[in-house]
Amino acid sequence: MKLGFIGLGIMGAPMAQRLAGGGHTVYVATRSKVRDDVKAAAAVVCASAREVAQQADVIFTMVPDTPDVEKVLFGADGVAEGLSAGKLVVDMSSISPIETKAFAERINALGCDYLDAPVSGGEVGAKAGTLTIMVGGPEAAFERARPLFELMGKNITLVGDNGAGQTTKVANQIIVALNIAAVGEALVFASKAGADPAKVRQALMGGFASSRILEVHGQRMIDRSFDPGFRIALHQKDLSLAMQGARALGVALPQTANAAQLMQACAAQGWDQLDHSALVRALELMAGHELS
Repeated sequence: MKLGFIGLGIMGAPMAQRLAGGGHTVYVATRSKVRDDVKAAAAVVCASAREVAQQADVIFTMVPDTPDVEKVLFGADGVAEGLSAGKLVVDMSSISPIETKAFAERINALGCDYLDAPVSGGEVGAKAGTLTIMVGGPEAAFERARPLFELMGKNITLVGDNGAGQTTKVANQIIVALNIAAVGEALVFASKAGADPAKVRQALMGGFASSRILEVHGQRMIDRSFDPGFRIALHQKDLSLAMQGARALGVALPQTANAAQLMQACAAQGWDQLDHSALVRALELMAGHELS
């Protein structure tokens, strides 16, 4: 198939490579220079999102936030300007569910289908093709995209209509943030009490407290390895979407608010470009103790 991919950041670049590795021609565009490894994967570099949409039958977007998606889709030289009837637009960014529904309506009005398909699994999952993909949109469009999703992910679920994928991603980010905070608190507590946090983590991995966060991010905390797989700044954005949704729905999310404040404390220290596992550094500041 002729595919388009717009947004070649930490996640987008390996996702585009996975699609190209499936034997598809992938037309790409990004705000920065296209990485050499993406070019080597037989990607065709385009000058604009409009050009990508003109060339491809299915167009993927993977950009940081709601305004970025709107600009890519509907701005000057955007996707909408290059679409023709029958094409499929798949947004894999993590953005507002409410705005997603509006974007879908605008794309539908051009005779094209729209799927919101945010992902979870980080850079590791993007490279390995093991992402969890949460999809909102028409079932026929989902089935059309399924073979492409299967090149990028393993747990692929059509949740509901447009917007449902983004709602699921917000729920995912709540769970991930709270788990990171819990692991950070536990390891800081254990370390300050005099226990070896590495051995504490090892022991907990065999019990009911075991989790993917404890496995991966717990190790990051111990190793002080905070190169971004998923930046604090992006997780802050996702938690803001959660709190906005909570206000609109009349739902209390007290623990989510706490996690958001811990990330804000990290941002205030200039750590918002670090991996979200660096949330532990805010806990260390309050404890006056660094994991050791």
